[in-house]
Amino acid sequence: MSDSRPYGAYSPSGLVKWLLESTRALPNDWPTRRLAFLLRNVAIRLLKGEPLDVESLGAKMRIYPYNNVCEKRILFTPQFFDPKELAILESRIKDGFTFVDIGANVGGYTLFVAARAGNKAKIVAIEPQPDIFDRLSYNISQNPFGTVKAIACAIADKAGELTLFLDPSNQGESSVKIVGPNQSKAIRVPAITLLDLIHQEGFSHVDAVKLDVEGAEDLILDPFLRDAPESLLPSLLVMENGRGQWQIDLQKRLEPRGYKLILKTRMNLVFERA
Repeated sequence: MSDSRPYGAYSPSGLVKWLLESTRALPNDWPTRRLAFLLRNVAIRLLKGEPLDVESLGAKMRIYPYNNVCEKRILFTPQFFDPKELAILESRIKDGFTFVDIGANVGGYTLFVAARAGNKAKIVAIEPQPDIFDRLSYNISQNPFGTVKAIACAIADKAGELTLFLDPSNQGESSVKIVGPNQSKAIRVPAITLLDLIHQEGFSHVDAVKLDVEGAEDLILDPFLRDAPESLLPSLLVMENGRGQWQIDLQKRLEPRGYKLILKTRMNLVFERA
């Protein structure tokens, strides 16, 4: 459960503060990542289950670095957090920027964009997990952006209700598909299609969409690419590389609608529409 005490109640101090500053100061290269992970583990043991209130990626957040790999990265090594993907996303931000974050987790991408996009932006953050949604909502509320709306639902190929499989050891790996042996817990959550969401939120255009849904990207994008009008096709798509779980060749579905692959990293794919 998330803690509703005022922001600042869990400010870093003492050795934990030093370890946090040390991991954040490390250069973004593979040799130093091992050192960062070692220092991170020491700090987590010292925290004894408590969160930390920090600024990361341009926003205030309360982070629980225990059962969520995403939160560990945002807290201790934000310089390692999808730097190439975020650099492309930031370079596309303009006045009135519109952004949909599907699988927003605790708000890394959402708050990164909100911190840079100005007060005319329109940002929707989608997160179906109740506990993680509470953390996302808290993090959004601690910042003055006023451009972000959080919605507790899943995005799928049809509206209704679906089963979400959870990984208790890494809550960031929940999925509508069972993709790992640890995803033993299941809950029912409301679902909506991407196109219905865009219509529901009154978007006249979409500048960027991020999808991190543990292999269900095809489930979301296949009907959207089939049914969406040209005017609502996002200019930029940042998605987790789930080729191993996809039932279709998603890149081949994207190409006829004008998308080209502009970046491939260890974890993600970025497509842009000319």
